Amino acid sequence: MKSIGEVAARFGLPTHVLRYWEAEGLLKPARAGDRRRYSDADLHRVAAILISKEAGFELADIRTMLAARSATSRREVTERHRERLLERIARAQAALDLLDGDCPHDDIMTCPRFQGLLDDRMEPAGGRESGGRGPRRRA
Repeated sequence: MKSIGEVAARFGLPTHVLRYWEAEGLLKPARAGDRRRYSDADLHRVAAILISKEAGFELADIRTMLAARSATSRREVTERHRERLLERIARAQAALDLLDGDCPHDDIMTCPRFQGLLDDRMEPAGGRESGGRGPRRRA
């Protein structure tokens, strides 16, 4: 069994993060009086939380996944997250497209490639192609 300080140091976390995760229902360390005591299973759970956070999951979804008693329940959470992640990737790709433009025009508003990006952005949200990206015009 490890103390909160030992667990925090092992994962490079402040102790208040572990307390917060406990308050949010993600961790349930044993108690020895008023002191938290973390088992190896708790350490694995901390690692699972960290990996899930690195993958972009919110704490509520992590709690749901850790509490899920079936693959189907977990799959619902991961599918929702997958859709949000695809949207973020599309936005990041659009940002890269803008940065990679190397437009030779003095006025960017006259650049056909930039106009294509603007046209894509002006489409209604429901009418955009997958990820909000349509065909690109090249300068």
